[in-house]
Amino acid sequence: MPLSHSAIWDAIDALAARHGFTASGLARIAGLDATAFNRSKRVSKDGRARWPSTESIAKILEATGESIDQFLAGAGAFVQAATPMLRPSVPLLGLAQAGSGGFFDSAGYPAGQGWDEVALPAAGQDGSYALEVTGDSMLPLYRDGDIIVVSPTAQPRRGDRVVVRTRDGEVLVKILYRQTARTLELHSLNPAHPPRLVDVKDVEGMGRIIWASQ
Repeated sequence: MPLSHSAIWDAIDALAARHGFTASGLARIAGLDATAFNRSKRVSKDGRARWPSTESIAKILEATGESIDQFLAGAGAFVQAATPMLRPSVPLLGLAQAGSGGFFDSAGYPAGQGWDEVALPAAGQDGSYALEVTGDSMLPLYRDGDIIVVSPTAQPRRGDRVVVRTRDGEVLVKILYRQTARTLELHSLNPAHPPRLVDVKDVEGMGRIIWASQ
C-alpha cells in the first residue's frame, strides 16, 4: 500500500518523538532549516500537498541512525502512540537579530538559518514566529527576556500590538494606532517614547502579536 502524504509526515513526527525532538529540533540536528518540517510547510498556500524531499529524509535518518525500514514502520505511529503529544512550538529569534536581514522571506515568514525554537502553551498560527525581548525600552508591558509570538498572517487592527520591520533594518514593537494607504501611526508601549510615523513604502513586514510569555 503506497504511503500517503499524511503518513509520511506522521513518520517524520514519530521519528522526532522517538529521539526526544520536536519537528524543528529534528530538522536542526540534520543540518536543515529549522522550519523545514513545520506544519505550515506541509501544505502550500493554494492547498496543494507538499512532500518532504528524499534528501531531507536521508539526512534525518543519518542524524538519528535509523534505517529506512524503521522510518517507514513509524508512519502513522505518531498519532497512535501512548506518549503525550508534544507542545506546539515556533521558531525563536532575538529581537536585536530580527532586523539584520536574511531571517524572513518576502511574505514575512521565518526563513534561513539561525532560528532557535520555543514551545507554546497553545497552537500558534501558520507562519508564526517568536522574538525574545532585550532591554527595557518596552516596559512596563514587556520586560527583558520576555517572549512575544508574532503572526504575519493575522490582520492587525487599530489598538493591536504589532511588530514592524523596516527596510532600514529597524524592528519596532508598537501599538498600531492608525493605518492609511501611505503611513502607519505607531504608539509606543513605553509612555516615555513618542509615537512614530512610518511610510508604508519603508515597511518590509508587519505582524500582529498574538501571545506573550508574561
